[in-house]
Amino acid sequence: MNANDTSLFNMNVSIVRPEYFFIAGLTGVPYSHYYYIFLFCTYIIAVIGNCTVLLIIAFDRSLHSPKYIGVFNLALADFGETNALIPNMMRTFVFESQYISYNACLANMFFVFFFSTTQCSTLVVLAYDRFVAICLPLRYHAILNNTVMSLICSAVWAFNAFLMAVTMYFISRLSLCKSNVIQSFFCDHGPVFRLACNDNSINLFIGQLNTGLYLIAPLILILLSYLGIFLALSKITTWEGRLKALKTCVSHLLLVASLFLPIICIYLLALTTYLSPNARIISVSLAYATPPMLNPIIYVLNTAEIKVLIQKVFKNRVRSLTINQSEVGVGIEQS
Repeated sequence: MNANDTSLFNMNVSIVRPEYFFIAGLTGVPYSHYYYIFLFCTYIIAVIGNCTVLLIIAFDRSLHSPKYIGVFNLALADFGETNALIPNMMRTFVFESQYISYNACLANMFFVFFFSTTQCSTLVVLAYDRFVAICLPLRYHAILNNTVMSLICSAVWAFNAFLMAVTMYFISRLSLCKSNVIQSFFCDHGPVFRLACNDNSINLFIGQLNTGLYLIAPLILILLSYLGIFLALSKITTWEGRLKALKTCVSHLLLVASLFLPIICIYLLALTTYLSPNARIISVSLAYATPPMLNPIIYVLNTAEIKVLIQKVFKNRVRSLTINQSEVGVGIEQS
């Protein structure tokens, strides 16, 4: 066979795709069902909390500002990520349905990474909002208004969707013939492309690119924005003024810590010591599942506008119940 025939043969080789994957998940861990109960509780709290934040921002006109457009997008990404991840985990392991079709696996991979990358990107947008609000307060509404923030958030969603679609395309070009067992708790990108028996260097590059774009770059940008914020705060003469300005950043700093610190710790542990598959799965699944639960709690507890609104709704509810009870009492007395 000459070189031309060989080249033609290589071009015509079909791509091998397994009909099903087997999600390995936790193996041999005693009482693992308690962990899944914990994940189910985090799912319920995350869904209720993020839906509450979304509804509050959507229906209260006083919260229709650039900052809360960013918070709305973060809550939407949290809601999407927790629904893309935890229900599938519960179905897979609680009901022992660990087989997933090839197309369903790619869909699961796309949505988990699409929403998780949008979380990271939105935190950068919120850091930019705090930077402009504190460093350029007089020009805030000229630089950031509702239209500009909406366009920025739309661009974030569109770019992430495009990049994840490209990631899925190159996964679909792999011949996955080494095994059909995915050593993870969902259709994770790394464990899947390592099953390839053809060249997967482009997939490795995309994985590294995504890590750079959504872990390293966001951290650098957020650190730079807070460096600018601290320099601006140092120019404020009174401690009261500094604390008042810094207080507006507390919620965002807590969100950044809840999302990035677990992931950084996992990366450092993986680089410095050996992590068993079960330890890696538990730590990574917690890093994915916990922030969507914590984010709405952090914003409700640290945002005065949302706390005041919830208090108003609660007081109105109590007042209406009291009025109804008094009307019932008067009716009974008259009868």
